[in-house]
Amino acid sequence: MNTTAPSPLRFSKMHGAGNDFIVFDRRDGRPWPSVDKLRQLADRHFGIGCDQIISIEAERDGQPGYDIRNSDGSPATQCGNGARCVAAWLWRDGAASTPEFVMHSPAGAVPARRDDDGRFEVVLGVPDFDPASLPMVDPDAPAVFEIEDHEWRYRVCSMGNPHALIVVDNLDITDVAGIGNALQYSGRFPEGVNVGFAEVLGEDHIRLVVNENGAGITLACGSGACAAAALLIRAGRVRSPLRIDMPGGTLQVRWNGDGEPAVLAGPATFVFEGEVPA
Repeated sequence: MNTTAPSPLRFSKMHGAGNDFIVFDRRDGRPWPSVDKLRQLADRHFGIGCDQIISIEAERDGQPGYDIRNSDGSPATQCGNGARCVAAWLWRDGAASTPEFVMHSPAGAVPARRDDDGRFEVVLGVPDFDPASLPMVDPDAPAVFEIEDHEWRYRVCSMGNPHALIVVDNLDITDVAGIGNALQYSGRFPEGVNVGFAEVLGEDHIRLVVNENGAGITLACGSGACAAAALLIRAGRVRSPLRIDMPGGTLQVRWNGDGEPAVLAGPATFVFEGEVPA
């Protein structure tokens, strides 16, 4: 019996402010790789290495689109920097023929734009501040938890994916991994949560580190940047547009208040191309 080996999986390695992705083209209808394969590809020692894996999807209603998996193989609903990298991929591929276009994603339609400097910005939707939207086991519970006799207060926001934000005085002396993991595994968020830690540097400038659900601490998180900006602007701590310094680089978020979408801008970079066995 003759069998034909599946064609190799071609990919682009990309990053947005250090938030890195494996991007591959699934417009031909090929299935997602298995969870074990995704984990192997995402492993930084035994694979290519990435925070998330993104597939370019077939057009829907004339819109190009994408789907997302975390580095542990679990599905993700949105990723701001990933969306910007997809926009750059589609622009280079020719699937996006004008500087402004719309993509479909697991979280819905995502308008994108290429600016004159070659940066890509995406509109990530309207922040939802209702705790039930994340969801939470008990949306009415106090937004505070305790670790080793220290209380940590947080704010929550959905950007199509769940976020909690903790404001700290000094990021350099904050155990973002330990505190973030404790909140993620507290049982309060049945679908998980991305935990951001923000240090306010000025009225239009913050530092931010995000412990991402299913990925751990990353160099940047676009949806986390949007959530942090919206929560802090809403609280009167900062104003729009907001500069957000993350370990991998600087992003900018614009948000004009309740009912308005958050807009994320920054670099989207191709690192290298390659192929792996399917």
